[in-house]
Amino acid sequence: MSETHAFKRSHDILITAPASAVLDYVSNPNSWPEWIASSHEIDSPDRPMRKGDTFIEQWSTRSGPAQLDWVVTDCEPPHLWIGETKTDFIGTIIVRYDVKEEGNGEVRFTRTMINPARPKPPTEDQIARMDAEAEVSLANIKRNVEAKVTKAS
Repeated sequence: MSETHAFKRSHDILITAPASAVLDYVSNPNSWPEWIASSHEIDSPDRPMRKGDTFIEQWSTRSGPAQLDWVVTDCEPPHLWIGETKTDFIGTIIVRYDVKEEGNGEVRFTRTMINPARPKPPTEDQIARMDAEAEVSLANIKRNVEAKVTKAS
């Protein structure tokens, strides 16, 4: 058995919206192409996914396209959502969304990406690219959710 490397990276942002609006948006995979550059096509009902639900994402990597078969392993609305998929190239990917009320109508949304057993650790360049993509993705989530909340009120 070859050596593996655990990896975990979290990013967060303050969003002026109810926790339920944030979690419902990010846990609906059909929203992912709106805010994640590498997510291209989703095969899923157009609704927030809950524990036990499955869906398919077409994802782009530097090596080319990949199909990710996701299962929701935990969901506690409006504060927690965890999805998991397995890949040949970096092993299992676990995505965790946490939404915490901060007061003044704001919530802190935290997206954590976990690879429990990567075949090799990410390079500094890969981490820098992940951080840059996360910054754009979180800004997109903030903009999209706040616009929906404003439009609904």
